[in-house]
Amino acid sequence: MSPFTTIHRSFVEQAERRPDKALFELPDGRGVTYRKTAETVQRIAARLVADGVAPGDRVAAQVHKSPEAIALYLATLQVGGVFLPLNTAYTGNETGYFLGDAQPRVLVCAPERETEHTRRAQEGLVIETLGVSGDGSLLDDDARRTETYEASADDPAAILYTSGTTGRSKGAVLTHGNLAANCRALLDSWRFTADDRLIHALPIFHIHGLFVAANMALTAGASLHYLPKFDADAIVDLLPRATVLMGVPTFYTRLLKHPGLTAETCAGMRLFVSGSAPLLAGDHESFATRTGHAILERYGMTETGMNTTNPYEGGPRKPGTVGKPLPGTEIRVVDAESGEPLPDGEVGSIEVRGPNVFTGYWRLPEKTAAEFRADGFFVTGDLGRIDEDGYLCLVGRGKDLVITGGYNVYPKEIEELLDAHPEVVESAVIGVPHPDFGETVVAVVVPTPGAQPAAEELREFVAGDLARFKHPRAVRVVEALPRNVMGKVQKAELRKRYESLFTPPASPADT
Repeated sequence: MSPFTTIHRSFVEQAERRPDKALFELPDGRGVTYRKTAETVQRIAARLVADGVAPGDRVAAQVHKSPEAIALYLATLQVGGVFLPLNTAYTGNETGYFLGDAQPRVLVCAPERETEHTRRAQEGLVIETLGVSGDGSLLDDDARRTETYEASADDPAAILYTSGTTGRSKGAVLTHGNLAANCRALLDSWRFTADDRLIHALPIFHIHGLFVAANMALTAGASLHYLPKFDADAIVDLLPRATVLMGVPTFYTRLLKHPGLTAETCAGMRLFVSGSAPLLAGDHESFATRTGHAILERYGMTETGMNTTNPYEGGPRKPGTVGKPLPGTEIRVVDAESGEPLPDGEVGSIEVRGPNVFTGYWRLPEKTAAEFRADGFFVTGDLGRIDEDGYLCLVGRGKDLVITGGYNVYPKEIEELLDAHPEVVESAVIGVPHPDFGETVVAVVVPTPGAQPAAEELREFVAGDLARFKHPRAVRVVEALPRNVMGKVQKAELRKRYESLFTPPASPADT
């Protein structure tokens, strides 16, 4: 982007241009204007500075979705802080790891969880609270801060934690330049403007809900139909008054079951976007038949924001593909070992380079260096191929990450908990196809000699330490896990063995 303009500065410009326009339109009929949001941002900014936040300090947020939660994000950027959003479903133990690793100056949590952090407050972490109705300590004061930290494109703006297959979760450091460049590319590619009315039913603690949907609205001067969570009835009711819906495949699977989803209700819509997990080709086709709209699939990840998109215009939106690189972004498919580019049609490792790509993992210089090629391409760990039209097709992940309903699940974390059960020798956690969530979590366990632990007992054993979306949906007890000659568990074999647990196998006529 040239000249460089931060997300916060772009929002301020929109608030000055259209102060009385509704930024948030809430389910109860209330609207929150750009002016009101800008005032809330300034109040929170003043509070953060009073709490000791200086440029570069982390501000962690584990709060429920609200207009004030977006204001907290913008206020953090205003004062030069680094925003650290945390999933509200994380347990105290899970949250503790992120706080220990990122070492934020301030943690903003829901009022009902404040007591969980008493010890941390005594150790110097400033605890603020923020409720869904703007309640909580964060907005206790009326002081406002108008000064803005003049961030450079290289200054860190956010840390989002991502899962791999070894070690603990890693913090991907995204800069102001990363966020701004990716947002601008999406605005241009999807023709997103102040005239748009976006249905926002995504969480705001990850890339899709915050850095795609929210950033685009904030910087374009658009309005958000702001829902606390996915609600098929509410979305169908909003479709005649909206122009864009951004969702995960689960959204579309469930909308297709709603009788109110028709071409008539979607007549004013111009764009349906799906991402965070693969969309079933059957759902793509069924949606087009029902509504007359072809869902636009794109490809992104925590470390890079969005990388590719099916075309808004000028070409087909092809089911099973994620399109071509966004402006300014380069994609290549290479041999994983040599790094040599592969011919179109061959499956290899997907690598990406561009202004959207993060600067590295938080305090992990060696891990960062290992994930980048010498020429600056980031090794995504995903596998794919380029088809005859130049579209990228994802064919799998080189890592064992499970993506269920758009959420990342790190198998090792669940395996360690299962292995601690007295009747379990070892376990392997995999993702298998699921008609609603894209993938779901399945645990395969080897019992101690003579033991036969019940599936429900094992599920309950790990439930207290895991967010609900990480809970195994099925548990299978086996005599031994399949291994190769080197002793490594063959998870690909397990995935094949259990691939039809939740989806029926294809009939000969379908193959």
